[in-house]
Amino acid sequence: MIDSMPRKTAVILAMAATAFAQTRPAARDFDAEIRAAQQAAKTAAGDEFLGSLVRTCFLPQSGGENTTDTLPNYVTNPASAPARATWFAEPAKVFDNLYFVGGRIHSSWALTTSEGIILIDTIFPYNSEELIEGGLRKLGLAPKNIKYVLISHAHADHIGGAEMLQSRYGAKVVMGAADWDSVASYPNRYKTMAPKRNIVATDGMQIKLGGATVTIWLTPGHTPGTLSYTFTVLDRGKPVNVAYSGGTAFNFVNNTPDPGIRNFQTYIDSQRHMAEKAGAARATVMLSNHSEFDNAYNKNRMLAGRGDGPHPYELGADMVQRYFKVLENCARAAQIALEQKQAGR
Repeated sequence: MIDSMPRKTAVILAMAATAFAQTRPAARDFDAEIRAAQQAAKTAAGDEFLGSLVRTCFLPQSGGENTTDTLPNYVTNPASAPARATWFAEPAKVFDNLYFVGGRIHSSWALTTSEGIILIDTIFPYNSEELIEGGLRKLGLAPKNIKYVLISHAHADHIGGAEMLQSRYGAKVVMGAADWDSVASYPNRYKTMAPKRNIVATDGMQIKLGGATVTIWLTPGHTPGTLSYTFTVLDRGKPVNVAYSGGTAFNFVNNTPDPGIRNFQTYIDSQRHMAEKAGAARATVMLSNHSEFDNAYNKNRMLAGRGDGPHPYELGADMVQRYFKVLENCARAAQIALEQKQAGR
């Protein structure tokens, strides 16, 4: 009887150890999670969104946001601006009431209405005059009819012509609150690119002009004040719904767990938010402010040979949703890598 006590104790301890092992969570396989997220992004991208996939999943990221207040070289010395051949593109009538007036890499879009033009993004200060003003005139449109300028985010490749268009034509500039603040905080960086503060965008705000409506959605991530949009265009008289993604690359602090994990979550939440709004709008066209992401430069050239065929920009509602899945999953893969770093594994 005395000898059985240690044996009973040993059995109880063994059973307890087994129960603990069964309830203890298995160690995370971070590498497998990263591969799964990247594969989900690849699957969503297909052949249509390879530019977005490569940029957000596989190319090195910036690591952080720009906090310098330095005059750009192309402002202090206009001769240092990139050669025209590297950025020039012909303007194009893309839909009945939507025109491309951007360049080979960066885009600007003019939505025409019976009461004027809503312009989305304004490229750089060194090429906005030729591409936007010159492009509109080539298309038979008058720059003086620009009533609103929507700035998706306050980087020089999108805000560059806003001050000029505001001062020349009295256009009202719309931008996210945080990006208005950035412009005010960095007077040198935004020299010649700092429009007077007009309209501060809010989530769900509608810009209405001449029967057209652009609905603004707050999608922070790329910058704190990034804006995206939904609106309707006409294709040979048929209404077509558009989703416009206002910021793509990871231009926030993304190389340390704190605040990188939180920053990625903000970005992921914005992709989900925009996907929801694009779905609700039944968007079948996906636009961006970089040809790298929506292939605008090449699609514009395809329009000439369209004939009676499908519109090269119209992808279908499922494909539009897949665009946001690419960005969401690439961000999640990068976020998991930071979680792995935080765990010390």
